[in-house]
Amino acid sequence: MPDLDALVPDVPALRSRLDAVGYLADDALTTALLLAVRMRQPILLEGEPGVGKTEAARALAAVLDTPLIRLQCYEGLASAEALYEWNYPRQLLAIRLAESRGESLRDTDLFAEDYLLQRPLLAAISHPGPRPAVLLIDEVDRADDEFEAFLLELLADAAVTIPELGTRRATVAPVAVLTSNRTRDLHDALKRRCLYHWIDYPDTTRVAAIIRKRVPESAEWLAARVAYGVAALRARQELIKPPGIAEAIDWAGALQALGLSVLDADAADRTLGAVLKYAEDLQAVRRAGLAELVDAEAGPDA
Repeated sequence: MPDLDALVPDVPALRSRLDAVGYLADDALTTALLLAVRMRQPILLEGEPGVGKTEAARALAAVLDTPLIRLQCYEGLASAEALYEWNYPRQLLAIRLAESRGESLRDTDLFAEDYLLQRPLLAAISHPGPRPAVLLIDEVDRADDEFEAFLLELLADAAVTIPELGTRRATVAPVAVLTSNRTRDLHDALKRRCLYHWIDYPDTTRVAAIIRKRVPESAEWLAARVAYGVAALRARQELIKPPGIAEAIDWAGALQALGLSVLDADAADRTLGAVLKYAEDLQAVRRAGLAELVDAEAGPDA
């Protein structure tokens, strides 16, 4: 396999390859991702939900032609759940089989490699290469402080200790991509360990281009209309959950799936559930009327 430096020699090359796998990144994000690959340093991507943080990691893995290993964080996530666990049913079966044969088993027999179930963090460290895996630690802000402290140590050493088997060090350290919706502030120590990039919601021109990339059957003018409609929705302060890029893509996809070639008030009403996901938001938008969403003239970017 070609060396990573040859695969993505510079920002334009990486941006072109990201575009080829369906992800439109600006120069700032592309530069941040290139630095993460070159420096083999974790990168923290922050931004509101729906701006493409998770997809950036997926696209990077596709460009590098390497596995994407994802850890979805949540409140109460323990380090053991993210690292490994033992295959207790298989261990129990081995014990019963040994008993039936009149044999005895030592702890080293039961706590051996064959009974180890790798979870995302250990899987990323154990990846044999030659290219590094992309380790996506998604929504790290949902995890607790204790897990964040554990994560800091693991990312710094690219190693983990399994009491029964010893320390495992990465042969090829993963490219770690952390994402955060900024529901809480992460500790400074973790931020210092990472490169950092904030992903803004793109302007309507870029949103339309993303829609065309992800829903290629969508006409250019319809993609622009959807992008404008989403921008108009995002400008409404009363919404519980303003739509993001994923919802814009879903909206265009819903119109395409129904064979609708125009985005008028009726089409918007029929497909509004693709872009708004709270009953209160649906009711508020319908009460206010849908004319703003289907205005033929695209207004200024939101």
